[in-house]
Amino acid sequence: MVQSSQLTPGSTISISGKLYRVESSVKVTVPKGTPFIKTKLRDLISGQVSEKNFKPNQEVEEVQLLEHRLEFLYPEGKQYLFLDIGSLDQVLVALSVIGKKVEYLKEGVEIKAAFYGGQIFSVELPQYLELMVVSVDTAGDNRGSTSSKVAHLETGAKIEVPPFIEVGDIIKVNTEDDSYIQRV
Repeated sequence: MVQSSQLTPGSTISISGKLYRVESSVKVTVPKGTPFIKTKLRDLISGQVSEKNFKPNQEVEEVQLLEHRLEFLYPEGKQYLFLDIGSLDQVLVALSVIGKKVEYLKEGVEIKAAFYGGQIFSVELPQYLELMVVSVDTAGDNRGSTSSKVAHLETGAKIEVPPFIEVGDIIKVNTEDDSYIQRV
C-alpha cells in the first residue's frame, strides 16, 4: 500500500480488482476546500483512460507486474503461442493484448510481456527488427522520382520505403513508429 500523494506516472495500482497504470498524478489545492490528488489512469485490460481523484493520504494498493521474455512460435486460432524463455512453458496470448503489434510477429521474435496473477497485460516488441520485403506497391511508373513506395513485409506489415528497395531485400524497421531505417 502507498499513499495517493506518492503515486508516480508509470506505477501500477489495483482498484476494486482492476489494474491501472498511472499516466499522470497532480496535487490540486483549492482556496476553500481540501486539497486532492488528481490522476489519469489507464485500464490495463481495455486501454481506456479515466480520471480519478484521491484524498491526499488515501491508501492505494500498488502492484508489481512481472516481466517475462517470450519467443513467438506460431498463431493458434485467434491466439498466439509463445515460449516463456525462463520457464520453457508455452503461453497463449490473445490478439486483444498484442493488438497492432501482430503485424511484426514472425517465428523466433522475442518480446517482453508484463504478467500479474498469471495473466498477460501487455507485450513489447524489440524496437528494431530485420524483415524481408515480399512485394512492393508501385503507384504508376515513377522512375527518377524521389518519392517513397509501400513495401509488404514477410510478417504482413506495410511500411513506406525508399524507391530503391526491391522484393527480397532485408530491411531494418522501427516497430514503434512503423518506419524504414536501412537496407541490411
